Amino acid sequence: MAIRQVLLLGNPQLYHESEAVLAEELETIQSVVVDLHDTLMNFRKQYGVGRAIAAPQIGVMKRLVYMSIGEVSTVFINPRLEDMSEERMEVWDDCMCFPDLLVKVVRHTSCRIRYRDRNWKPSSMALRGDLSELLQHEYDHLDGVLAVSRAMDGRSFALKSQKKFLKTR
Repeated sequence: MAIRQVLLLGNPQLYHESEAVLAEELETIQSVVVDLHDTLMNFRKQYGVGRAIAAPQIGVMKRLVYMSIGEVSTVFINPRLEDMSEERMEVWDDCMCFPDLLVKVVRHTSCRIRYRDRNWKPSSMALRGDLSELLQHEYDHLDGVLAVSRAMDGRSFALKSQKKFLKTR
């Protein structure tokens, strides 16, 4: 449908909690899913990165996440994270809302996500490692939480151009 503008760090709308998608809204959110796809693909083309996007990042305050990895895309409607592991990992997180910035955060190494798919069927997925980190990040967007709010400390910020100086995962 359309490439939407990604809201950038500083936009107060990013800090608002999203509303649940209702069953009767399923047909109308299909166009939002297409916009999420188009916006993510455009970002990937421009920056060379991008695996997922949450609806609030384009100003749609609904609990909706679109993920595209390789040839597989998944739509998460009203996701809930459960079974968060006690084990955690430190990662340099990036975000479409601040494309030139990395933020060091701590995430759970594994969890489970329960959601409705684009046909309103209940589904779940076990997540580990990078996928766990990715969907925790996107889930935070639904609650109005940005990675900058989860920074480990005052030295947990870096420009992507300075990535060579950072310790990686």
